Amino acid sequence: MTAVNSTMLEQGTKAPPFRLPSATGGTVSVEDFSDASALLVMFICNHCPFVKHVRDELAKLANDYRPRGVAVVAVNSNDWSTYPDDSPEMMEKEAREYGYPFAYLYDETQEVARAYRAACTPDFYLFGARQELVYRGQLDDSRPGNGVPVSGRDLRAALDALLAGEPGPAEQKPSLGCNIKWRPGNEPDYFK
Repeated sequence: MTAVNSTMLEQGTKAPPFRLPSATGGTVSVEDFSDASALLVMFICNHCPFVKHVRDELAKLANDYRPRGVAVVAVNSNDWSTYPDDSPEMMEKEAREYGYPFAYLYDETQEVARAYRAACTPDFYLFGARQELVYRGQLDDSRPGNGVPVSGRDLRAALDALLAGEPGPAEQKPSLGCNIKWRPGNEPDYFK
């Protein structure tokens, strides 16, 4: 397990567009959420111990905030030819088993991960109603084995502030997780 921090994309960045297939059928694009009060884009995968540690909270968080107008999607950009647990078939199984109430999308070309400057799983990007980035960072301080309960505290605070019309948290800690599994030769420039 190689742990890396998120790249902390610049606040105010417009949500990079995407149109991706969902593991449970259909395609989803950023434009589908133009009427949402917020858009949460999460980069996750199936095999990462950091994601496994928080996956119940991801489903709970989405269930808590979707009724408040927050659109939630998850993207898996890992190379599943070398990590078969992250294949679209396994993603569909994962989404059903853990009750993900959000579309779980696969980024076969890894271009969406590159556009978001995603570095790890999990990696979180919260955009406001105009789809401008207001929060990027960790879910909370919990990590596998550190004894801190999973609460979603940091991301929930950012969501609550956004929905109340307040600025996001001044301090935003990078997310920490497994590095995205890039196809050979496809590692983005922001790591070099």
